[in-house]
Amino acid sequence: MDHQLHIIAWEITRRCYLNCKHCRGAARDVEYEGELTTAECKRLIDVVASRAKPLVILTGGEPMTRDDVYEIAAYGNAAGLRMVLSPCGWMLDDDTCRRLLDAGIDKISISLDGHDAASHDDFRGVEGAFEKTLAGVEAARRNGIAFQVNTTITAHNVDHIEEIYDLAVRLGADLFNPFMLVPAGRGKELADQSVSAQKYEEVLAWVYRKQRGGPLPVRPTCAPHYQRVARRMARDEDEDGHDDSSKRPPSAKGHRGGKSLGGCLGGRHFLFISHLGKLQTCGFLDLECGDLREADFDLWRLWETSEVFNDIRDTSKYKGKCGACEYLPVCRGCRARAFALTGDYMEEEPFCSYVPKRFQRRAEEERGKT
Repeated sequence: MDHQLHIIAWEITRRCYLNCKHCRGAARDVEYEGELTTAECKRLIDVVASRAKPLVILTGGEPMTRDDVYEIAAYGNAAGLRMVLSPCGWMLDDDTCRRLLDAGIDKISISLDGHDAASHDDFRGVEGAFEKTLAGVEAARRNGIAFQVNTTITAHNVDHIEEIYDLAVRLGADLFNPFMLVPAGRGKELADQSVSAQKYEEVLAWVYRKQRGGPLPVRPTCAPHYQRVARRMARDEDEDGHDDSSKRPPSAKGHRGGKSLGGCLGGRHFLFISHLGKLQTCGFLDLECGDLREADFDLWRLWETSEVFNDIRDTSKYKGKCGACEYLPVCRGCRARAFALTGDYMEEEPFCSYVPKRFQRRAEEERGKT
């Protein structure tokens, strides 16, 4: 089974200046004990680079609160890894941007969760966050660092997604990355902010239309059933005689034979490493899948032997609608949402409104008996 590692999200610290409502790590502005040392970080990089050359996202918390972030980034790039950064923007100025460039960081992601200061600051939990983030974006632009805009989609901003997208365009982003809320960490307290399954479908349809004709590329995250939505909308266009495959998003071309990694990548092609050196399928599925220190930093043994990783790689173990769904190979649902709401990471995706054909036929058969 293919589970080549393509992306690592590495939480090099949990410390953060913000108090975001959705934070999976419930990060605070304090020193966290037990974080990997500089020497341990370099050892981990050596282990990763010995077998693969994945994209490595240095994240947090606020990764720039670590004084050695530049040293870690430079070491990773020298080892042949592609190092990028996910800061909150507050520590970006001309000096830090030049230091990032010197360390080989030429692309970052910045989070904007509101279309204006009031909505963004309310979600991020700190007054003035919006202005400081925009100042950081401007510093990145001024120094030639490319950036993407990440937005966590919740009930508080879902009706403003077009405005946030337009803001990302005006700022000069090269990608808009909407994240569908996963109720983990402080996000567990946002149950009433989760969008409905139907609204979720509408957002993914909006993503497809933007991919087809918007000025800025859009890539949804924590939205594995986008693969189904994109295929359905592409098929509808074909049937209506409006096919233009030259404009079709890559994810929608997969049903025509193009290569697709298949929906959720967590535990298959994506790995999360915590500030303490613990492995997870992603930052939102809070289940330890190995401890680097206890394993003498043998990351690859943990990657191959973790029960959680291997469960997720085996589609025969998926339950409920997901297990019966014809789109399972290209979707797999969100294991973190399943775990958060049912306690079982192999259960069906809670925010998917689609009824698999197998279930539809069963319902029709039951109706025929009455």
